[in-house]
Amino acid sequence: MSVEPHDAPATLVSRSSPAHAHSNGVPNGNGSALRQRKRPRSISPSSASPDSSRVAKLDRPPRPPVDWEIPRKTLHSSIGFLTLYLYVSNGNPRTVVYVLGFALAVIVPADIVRLNSTRFEWLFERCLGFLMRESEKKSTNGVIWYIIGVIFVLAVYPLDIATVAILILSWADTAASTVGRLLGSYTAPLPRAIPLIPFVPFLRLPLAPRKSLAGFIAGSITGAAIGLGFWGWISQERDAQLDFHLPAGLLGAVEETLPEKLAEIVKHGVESVRASELPIGRWIGLGTLGTVCGIVSGVAEALDLGSLDDNMTLPIISGGCIWGFFKALGYLTGTA
Repeated sequence: MSVEPHDAPATLVSRSSPAHAHSNGVPNGNGSALRQRKRPRSISPSSASPDSSRVAKLDRPPRPPVDWEIPRKTLHSSIGFLTLYLYVSNGNPRTVVYVLGFALAVIVPADIVRLNSTRFEWLFERCLGFLMRESEKKSTNGVIWYIIGVIFVLAVYPLDIATVAILILSWADTAASTVGRLLGSYTAPLPRAIPLIPFVPFLRLPLAPRKSLAGFIAGSITGAAIGLGFWGWISQERDAQLDFHLPAGLLGAVEETLPEKLAEIVKHGVESVRASELPIGRWIGLGTLGTVCGIVSGVAEALDLGSLDDNMTLPIISGGCIWGFFKALGYLTGTA
């Protein structure tokens, strides 16, 4: 006995039926519910195949190449060696100021023409563009601010402090920039501001958010090394201020305050140090000076002063702070 198509059971559906292929747990045309297909298990990152991880790495956007600014940094650093040579050879700072002033009188008009003439801009960048940053090609050349900062410190500060300020500009700034580009991505960025006086929130120093902790540490270490090397081995102008001595009467006051046995130990210790003739006082003075130079260099390089160029502000601020330190030290020790 034959069975007609309309007499077929409602629950039997051909596997090749389009309704079965396109339904997702929804009753089909005959009123029967089709079983939903099982979803594939999610693959955990640990069980992913090497090929998939390799593809994921290829899909990541490549990091932009680091511009090391080698010609610019070479010129930047060479100014420090020239400055040190002029100081050691007793060069006249007035002559240097006059030469830099003449150079400024040539560079400033040339920069104005560059910013207003496309032809001269093309020629200028063709000759000197390798020394410029991309941000300087549409604004004032950084060399102008560099020269202004150097002229200021040579004209205002004592010669030894002006020399150290230029060395900080030349070497500490270069070290901070180079190490920041190399290791800055591996360290935390600097905070937006630090308190000038602890627990006084409204007196804060603004820091550039683009600066990194790695660059700050490099600038600080280089600044400390500059201060120690210059006043420790090259210049003897501040030897009297850097030779630390105990104030008169301090040892007697300490002995009266402490218990008898402890006071006796302190007295014998001080006498032993004096008998050894080691320059402990000078070491303390140089260590204090190096710490001050390091902190001043790192903070002055990381400051965010708006549109002011750090080639101008770095030597002025660092030299002013170091000069102030010597003024305070001379007042406290009576050697001013």
